[in-house]
Amino acid sequence: MAEAHPVGFQWVMEAKRRGAKIIHVDPRFTRTSAMADAFVPLRAGSDVAFLGGLINHVLSGEHYFRDYVVNYTNAPMIVGEEFVDTEDLDGLFSGFAEGGYDTTSWHYEGSRVNASAGERDRWDELFGEQGPEHPSGRETPTGGPERAGSGGPVYRGIPETDPTLNHPRCVFQILKRHFARYTPEFVEQACGVEPGRFREVAEALVANSGPERTSAFAYAVGWTHHTLGVQYIRAASILQLLLGNIGRPGGGILALRGHASIQGSTDIPTLFDLLPGYIPMPQAHRNLNLDTFVAADSAAKGYWGNMRSYLVSLLKAWWGEHATADNDFCFDRLPRLTGDHGNFRTVMDQIDGKVRGYFVIGENPAVGTANSHQQRMGLANLDWLVVRDLNMIETATFWKDGPEVENGETRPEDIGTEVFFLPAAAHTEKDGTFTNTQRMLQWHHKAVEPEHDQRSDLWFYYHLGMRIRSKLRERQGERTAEQRERDRQLLELTWDYPTEGEIVEPDAAAVLREINGTDAADTALTAYTQLRSDGSTRCGCWIYCGVYAEEVNQAARRKPGAEQSWTALEWGWAWPANRRIIYNRASADPEGNPWSARKAYVWWDPEQGCWTGHDVPDFDAGKPPDHEPDPEASGPEALRGSEPFVMQSDGRAWLYAPTGLLDGPLPAHYEPQESPLSNAFYGVQRNPARQVYPRPENPYHPSGTETGSAVFPYVFTTFRLTEHHTAGGMSRWLPHLSELAPAMFVELSPELAAERQLRHLGWATVITARAAIEARVLITQRMMPLRVGGTTLHQIGIPWHWGPNGLTTGDAANELLGVALDPNVHIMETKAGTCDVRPGRRPHGADLRRLIDDYRSRAGITERTGVDPVEGTPHPRSDADGHGEGRANDE
Repeated sequence: MAEAHPVGFQWVMEAKRRGAKIIHVDPRFTRTSAMADAFVPLRAGSDVAFLGGLINHVLSGEHYFRDYVVNYTNAPMIVGEEFVDTEDLDGLFSGFAEGGYDTTSWHYEGSRVNASAGERDRWDELFGEQGPEHPSGRETPTGGPERAGSGGPVYRGIPETDPTLNHPRCVFQILKRHFARYTPEFVEQACGVEPGRFREVAEALVANSGPERTSAFAYAVGWTHHTLGVQYIRAASILQLLLGNIGRPGGGILALRGHASIQGSTDIPTLFDLLPGYIPMPQAHRNLNLDTFVAADSAAKGYWGNMRSYLVSLLKAWWGEHATADNDFCFDRLPRLTGDHGNFRTVMDQIDGKVRGYFVIGENPAVGTANSHQQRMGLANLDWLVVRDLNMIETATFWKDGPEVENGETRPEDIGTEVFFLPAAAHTEKDGTFTNTQRMLQWHHKAVEPEHDQRSDLWFYYHLGMRIRSKLRERQGERTAEQRERDRQLLELTWDYPTEGEIVEPDAAAVLREINGTDAADTALTAYTQLRSDGSTRCGCWIYCGVYAEEVNQAARRKPGAEQSWTALEWGWAWPANRRIIYNRASADPEGNPWSARKAYVWWDPEQGCWTGHDVPDFDAGKPPDHEPDPEASGPEALRGSEPFVMQSDGRAWLYAPTGLLDGPLPAHYEPQESPLSNAFYGVQRNPARQVYPRPENPYHPSGTETGSAVFPYVFTTFRLTEHHTAGGMSRWLPHLSELAPAMFVELSPELAAERQLRHLGWATVITARAAIEARVLITQRMMPLRVGGTTLHQIGIPWHWGPNGLTTGDAANELLGVALDPNVHIMETKAGTCDVRPGRRPHGADLRRLIDDYRSRAGITERTGVDPVEGTPHPRSDADGHGEGRANDE
C-alpha cells in the first residue's frame, strides 16, 4: 500500500500513531512492511489457505461475535440436504459437470434462490410457459457471471433456520466443517507461514474485534488477479462478518484500486456485462422485454426490489422524451449478451477475424495486459485501431517496432491495421471526478488548458457522437426503412450538453447533473428513493443520485475537517446518499442500540422516532428496530427493522453463497493455474470452474506432480513501483521518474542468485512457455525463500511498468503471462505464475523462438496441458467449440 497507494497510506500511519497495529502479509518485503508492526511473507497464490486458517481459528476458538453472526448473517439458514461440500468430494462442490456448477443443490432448505439483481436464465421456473423463450446465441447451460448483477438473492419460499446454530446443515455448521482442515500446520504447508507467526496474526485480529474494537482489511490486485480472485475477497468477507467488522467504524474490507477512479469506472461501468449502478446487462433471450427483465427482482426484499425505477430512469436519461411506456422506454435498444465479451475473448476474436475495429482509451495492452504477444496478435489483425493517450505508447507503434517485428516474425508491411493516434488531455487539463475506494466522489478542477490537439475523453466521445449523428441525418434519404429504424437508437439519444471555450468542451458538471437525475420539472433529485418507474424521473446512475442535490455539485465540497464532524460528510460526496459506511445499521444491535459506546455510529432514537448518529443511516430512517413487515410486502418495505444488509433480499450478509458465484458457495484452496506444488488440501489441483483458453499462442505449464513441471521451478509475481504508473504510459516519458527507476529489473533472494549464478545488477533471462524477457538483477533479502510442503520455494518479483518506448525502456513483464481467468469476473491471473531464470541476456530473432520452443519441448507442453478435465466429467468446452466462454476444469 505504501508503494502503490502512498497518499492513502498516510492514514494508515495516522492510525498507527493513534495505537493501531499494522500487519502486512505479502510475498515481498516492501515499504509497507517496513512501516508495519508485523510482516508475514507468504507464497503467492496461497491467500485462501491463509484466510481459511484465520477463519478456522475464529470458529474453533469461539472468537466470533455471536449476536452479530446470529442476527445479521445467514449463519442460521439451513442448506438443503442435496448439498455436498469439498470435504466430501475431494475438492469439488456438488453440482459440478461439464466444466461448471449447477448451483441448485446449494440452495436453502425450503426455498429457491435467484441471484440478485436477477438470474435470468431460469425463466420457466420464474414465469412458467408464458415467460420468454430460452436463451439464443452461444450461451452455455452452466451460465456466466454476466447473468447476475449485484446484491442478494430473490427467495421463492421461506428458508428454514436454526438460531441456535446447532443444526448440522445450518450455514454455521457447514462453515465449521469446511474450514476445519485449515489448521496452522496446513497453513504452513500451503503458504510457507510458520505456525507461530500465523498465531500471532490470528490472536491480534481476534483481540482487536468485537463490540469494543474493530479491524479492517485492505487489499489490491494481489488478491484479485487470480483464477480464484473473487473467492479471496469472499474469504476476507467471511472472516470480517464472523468478527462483526462490517458496517461498523474502523472495520470493513477496503479495495485499493489501481487508478484514482477505477471505482468510478465500475460504478459507471466500462465493463461489458453491467449497466450503470451494477444493473446487469440484458441477456440475448427472445421476446425479452422490460417487464420480464425486472420481474426477476419484482418479489425481491430490499432495494433491488426497485430495479424497475432504476432502469426506467436510466433509459429516460439516455433517450429522454423518446422513451415512453408505449415503447417499453426503449428497453429493446440495450445491447444483449450472448456470453463472455470481455477483453481476452475480444482479443481472441480479433485473432480469429471476428472483430475489425478497436478503441484503446487510456490503456496500453501491447505491454500492459497478460500475454502481451496475444494482445499484439489481435491488434495486428484489425482493419482499424484508435489509440488515445498522452504519449506514443507501444499500442500505437506495435506495427513498426513491436517485439514481433524486432524478432522477424512479421514485417510492418504485412500488418494491415490502420492506426489513428489521438493525443489525450491529462486529468489536470479537464474537469471531472475521481471516485475512490470508499465510494467517495471528489471533483477535480481543470488547472490548465490542453495544448495543441490534446482533448479530453469527454470531448472525444461527445464530438464523435455529434459527427456520427450528423452523418446519419444527412443520409436518411439513402437509408432503407430497416436502417432508418436502427438509426433512431443514435439519433434519439439525449446529446444536448452545453459546451464552453474555443475547443467546444462539453460541460462536465452538466454530465454529472444528468447522472444525478432530475424530476419531471427538470429539478435535480436529492436521493435514489425519489426515482420512479413511470418515466417521470431521469437518472444516469441510480447509486449516484444525490451528488447534485439542491443543484449543487456535492462532489466539489471541501469543508475543512476542523469545521465539521469526524465523519466529514461535507467533504466530497459518497454513494449512496452520502453514506460513509454502507450497511451501517449493523453498527447497532437488533434493538437499535450501539454495540458499545466506544464504537457508536448510528442508532435508533426512540424519542425522535428515527435513526440518527454520526453518518447518514443506511436504512429507512423511520423504520423502528422492532418493525415486522407485511408478509406480502416487497422491496425495502419487506425488510425487518433488524435487517441491516439492505441490498441483500434477506437483509443478511452471506457467509455462504447459495447462488451468484460460479466456483463455489464457499472459498476453497486451489493452486494457481501454474504452480510448482500439488494441492495439499484436495485432489483437485486448480479451480475447477476457472476460465482457460488453450490456444497455440497461449500455452500453459504443467503443475505439481505433472510431468515437466520441474522445467519451470520458480514462482514469479508482478508488482508496482511508486516511481512508475501502471504500464508506464504516464511515467516512462518523464525524466525525473525515469531517473528514479531507470531500468527493468527482477528482484530475487541471495539464495536463488547463488543457485542460478546470478550477479547483482547483472542481466537475467526469465523464461515461460509464452516468452523470454531480460532484466537487470536486484538481489535483496526482501524476496526470501519459503519452506513449503517440505521443500524450499523461491519467488521472483517482477515490476510490470516497462516496454520498448519512452525514456526508460525494457522488456514487459506481461510477456511472460498466460491467460487464465477467474470465472466470476473474467480477471486474469498475474500474481502467481511459474518460470525459469538464468544468467545473461535473452537471445533475439530466431534464437529467441528456439529457446522458448526448447522449454516447451522439455516440459512436454501441448494445447491440453493444464486443462485436462476432472475425472468422470466431459472435456471442457474449448475455444474451437464456438461457445466462447473458455471455461475449463481440472484433473
